[in-house]
Amino acid sequence: MKFLDEAKIYLKAGDGGSGCVSFRREKYIEFGGPDGGDGGCGGNIVFKAVTNLNTLIDFRYKQHFKAQRGKDGAGKNRTGAGGDDLIIEVPVGTVILSEDKKLVIKDFTKELDSYIMIHGGMGGRGNARFKSSTNQAPRKFDAGIEGGDKWIWLRLKLIADVGLVGLPNAGKSTLLKILSNANPKIANYPFTTLKPQLGIYRCNQKDVVFADLPGLIKGAANGVGLGLNFLAHIERCKMFLHVCDVSTGNIKEIANNYRIIRDEIKAYNALTLEKKEIVLLSKCDLIEKKNIKKLKSLLQELTSSRIIAISSHTNLGIQELKESCVNSI
Repeated sequence: MKFLDEAKIYLKAGDGGSGCVSFRREKYIEFGGPDGGDGGCGGNIVFKAVTNLNTLIDFRYKQHFKAQRGKDGAGKNRTGAGGDDLIIEVPVGTVILSEDKKLVIKDFTKELDSYIMIHGGMGGRGNARFKSSTNQAPRKFDAGIEGGDKWIWLRLKLIADVGLVGLPNAGKSTLLKILSNANPKIANYPFTTLKPQLGIYRCNQKDVVFADLPGLIKGAANGVGLGLNFLAHIERCKMFLHVCDVSTGNIKEIANNYRIIRDEIKAYNALTLEKKEIVLLSKCDLIEKKNIKKLKSLLQELTSSRIIAISSHTNLGIQELKESCVNSI
């Protein structure tokens, strides 16, 4: 299944039904009078958050949604049936934005949370409503009110317990495969991961959801590379694993790479840096143990976060990492 985390759609609530012009005409009844019923109300546009969806891919193939129109009124004071509400299911974590993306209309963070986006139009009045002592045979009626319409944006922010961040080709996808049941694409070139990947690790009847996010580069918060589209997913995570590739052995370069990611996250949303972080020194099987200690000492001067040396190839530090993630969320 393809992953899609943003979609623009058009919504149209149902129009109200028109009122009816009718007069009671029955044998042996001399004064029947008006008996035109009212029109029914149009259907509402309702959004509902569900857990069995994890992408907005359905909205790529259908962008226009229209609720049912209310039925017209009828004689014998019969009110038209109201139009059915149109319920649109979206994944938990979806945010509804205005057409210009400047206003957050609704943020779905809980399962089965629902929101009436647009109310249907009111039904029109039938001629029975206009009867009076001075107008006993009215032929006036109201047409139904049109339902509202608008364009909106849907944006999905993954809800995961742990997010994996780092530069491209830092080993995040390989780590996700080791930690969970996910099977992401793994290759030795930058930007192998183009879409967020989810994986679940089960421990003692407790599930930990990991999210592997596409690699960030300098300037990601300003739209450089792929980062701008996926930095939003970090906001939902309870904590994140900062994966640093140490295979080069260049201590200054590794420290600088760590600062780049932190600066980009801060530029996007400074509050995200308040989340718990574990720094992972990945690919430690490619350098000597004494260099690992030097790296830990240097990074410890830059951050108070816990630092764990790992290797997805030899499973170094993987068990320690799993226990830390389970105990931290």
